[in-house]
Amino acid sequence: MALWKDSAAPTKEAPLPLTPPAPATAAATATAEPVLKREPEPVMDIAPKATPRASREMKESVVAPEITITGKIVGAGHVRIAGRFEGDVHIQGDLTIEQGAKLTGGVRAESVNIAGEIEGNIESAARVELQATGIVNGDIKTGTLTVAAGSRMRGRAEFGFGDEQEKSSTLKMESRHAS
Repeated sequence: MALWKDSAAPTKEAPLPLTPPAPATAAATATAEPVLKREPEPVMDIAPKATPRASREMKESVVAPEITITGKIVGAGHVRIAGRFEGDVHIQGDLTIEQGAKLTGGVRAESVNIAGEIEGNIESAARVELQATGIVNGDIKTGTLTVAAGSRMRGRAEFGFGDEQEKSSTLKMESRHAS
């Protein structure tokens, strides 16, 4: 144990070397003093984040059983209704109506899964699934419709006509001459 301060040893106040040390041989390493390494500073990530619509890992909002809400739901994310909701639902995500739940109002969503009851129209959904316990009192306009045996519906259903139908409906006429 030394009672004096070694002046060659680095102190906390001494600046750290900015350049990496030269490679040392095994003999020189045994007698050399340890070299302190500087931690790299964190790099700030400024890359654009993915949009909520691109991610299927969106958060889900739930209207629990025995709760009644009156209003309007608008935004991006998944919604699960297990209670009662009175108002329109316009979301960029999936809407699930649980068995025993009731929604009174219009619906616009990417996907709608109905095991409960909807009293209102479903517009511009990419996919609608009507489960065996599902009830719809209103019109459905969707790209794909799946109906389970035992489900009930009162209204009109329009499906299979998406944006691709509107784009391809342009009539092209060509004239061909036989030679």
